[in-house]
Amino acid sequence: RTSSVQLWKPGPGEYKVRGLPWKNAPDGQPFIERWFYYIGNGPGILTPHQFGKPDPINDLIRKLYSSGKPDDRLLAKKLQPKMRAYMPIIERGQESKGVQVWSFGKIIYQKLLGYYLNEEVGDILDPSEGFDLNVVIKQQPGKQFQDTDVEASRRPKKLSEDPAQAKLWLESIPNIDDMYRLKSVQEIELALNNWLNGGEALADDSDGT
Repeated sequence: RTSSVQLWKPGPGEYKVRGLPWKNAPDGQPFIERWFYYIGNGPGILTPHQFGKPDPINDLIRKLYSSGKPDDRLLAKKLQPKMRAYMPIIERGQESKGVQVWSFGKIIYQKLLGYYLNEEVGDILDPSEGFDLNVVIKQQPGKQFQDTDVEASRRPKKLSEDPAQAKLWLESIPNIDDMYRLKSVQEIELALNNWLNGGEALADDSDGT
């Protein structure tokens, strides 16, 4: 990951953030999805097939499913990629940090999409008429990952009362493709073979979101 992109990594607590629209989102989608393989204990591996590129892990998954053997099916399920969604944000009260990127899982993604598609709420990311988001993060005893919930504020609010500041933030939204490097086929095959031969436990990325 490049250091030019600031990931928002809040601890337990209550936060108010404002989502911003991506410049390069496909077909005007409000949030950007990326799919990752999690094998071994390393960071996620960006799946090449989501970009139409050769993908040895995807090839193996298809092969395993088509064999019809229960063990192969089990392994294929372990290799299945997981989705993360991304939204640039400004954290209220921490505006001096500039644009950060919030990465979240399926539950938060579906909730935010629900607001976006609800005509009574409208475009929560609109710089003039959008809504701040109230984010609550809790660490439950005995649970490894935090629970995250999000609610849209009841009233719309400008991104900033200062148009120049709003413009600056919108212009400094990073390119999501700068965040994660697509590994080569050789690098992915090496990671896959190491995991298959070593049998390490799969990395668990579930974060309660």
